[in-house]
Amino acid sequence: MGMLPINNMYWVIVVVLLWILPWKGYALWKAARKGETKWFVALLVINTFAILDILYIFIFSKDKKKETRETQMVSEEK
Repeated sequence: MGMLPINNMYWVIVVVLLWILPWKGYALWKAARKGETKWFVALLVINTFAILDILYIFIFSKDKKKETRETQMVSEEK
């Protein structure tokens, strides 16, 4: 009553893993390549159903040197 049958739970687990593993793998790879040990450990230990991984990939791992160069190029054009 109200609980999913065991057979349906396997599908839920498979779907969740298929969502989490690629994001986690890419985020860990990116943190390791950039030498960001604290981020690597946090991404490895904390499970947020890929939310932290996605935030790291698209927000926190931005190359600050690249952003600085782009900002300088824009200001030089003015």
